[in-house]
Amino acid sequence: MPPESKNSAAIVLEHLTKSFGNLVAVDDLSLEIFSGEILGFLGPNGAGKSTSINMICGLLKPDKGHVFITGKRLKNDRDIFTRIGLCPQDIICWPKLTCMEQLVFAGNMYGLQDSSAKDSGRKLLGRLGLYGKRNKLAQTLSGGMKRRLNLALALVHNPGIIILDEPEAGLDPQSRLVVRDFIREMSAEKTVILTSHNMDEVDRLAKRVAIIDHGKLLLTDSPENLKKSMGEGDILEIELLLPGDTDEKARGVLQTFSPDIKIMNNTIIVRSVNAVNLIPEICKLLEENNIAYGNIRLRGNTLEDVFIHLTGRRLRE
Repeated sequence: MPPESKNSAAIVLEHLTKSFGNLVAVDDLSLEIFSGEILGFLGPNGAGKSTSINMICGLLKPDKGHVFITGKRLKNDRDIFTRIGLCPQDIICWPKLTCMEQLVFAGNMYGLQDSSAKDSGRKLLGRLGLYGKRNKLAQTLSGGMKRRLNLALALVHNPGIIILDEPEAGLDPQSRLVVRDFIREMSAEKTVILTSHNMDEVDRLAKRVAIIDHGKLLLTDSPENLKKSMGEGDILEIELLLPGDTDEKARGVLQTFSPDIKIMNNTIIVRSVNAVNLIPEICKLLEENNIAYGNIRLRGNTLEDVFIHLTGRRLRE
């Protein structure tokens, strides 16, 4: 019989497994998420992220394994549920209620009195740039405002754990900055799980990243360490302009070139510690062989490089 409590982390997942018929959505997932950290929880479509989150929230019961929240094994325990806030990717709000009415209604569902819900709502609306809209119907808000209201609804009961699914989707640059700064501030007091397909967003926010695919945890580490794992040096990308067999022609021309060179989707990709110094020689070879090229980009390793390396380039449904 497993122990009823764990005290080392805000969330402990122990051997979580969940199947739907013959599909194993989550396969023996074990992970610790620590208090005060922002964890980037990443994976392709169908990797098992949503199923895992639903088990953390108590919306799905695992076939095997256990979830421990703030040291207590997750059961049908209302006290544990009120410690979690979920901001889903799909915007959920009531069009005929004002922003403040929605926050009071959501607060009531979590057991807050009207006065407490209003007090929390005023603070959240102010911090998210919506206080001036507090008496406006949700149906009058822009998409970005609704996204920020969605975040406030997940936080009205002041949970210690907040799960954010694509929190910056559909936001303009100014709104993204507001939400990003707000998430950073939250992490001083709360544990944040962030799911997103925007690798730049995760790189900016997450202290640690967990990548899953086919229901299995592939690795966890800091964004910086994950990027270093791809190798030293910068990445040089040279766009090839002509369609057809240009990739094969360029590959033949550059096959004796010593650095790590790949050619795919009409782009030459070079990884090297002195990548910028290789540009003249590569361009000279291309020109001598009448291979037309366009934009030249030099960049460092990114989380997207790590993600694609681990999960592949194949499209997921």
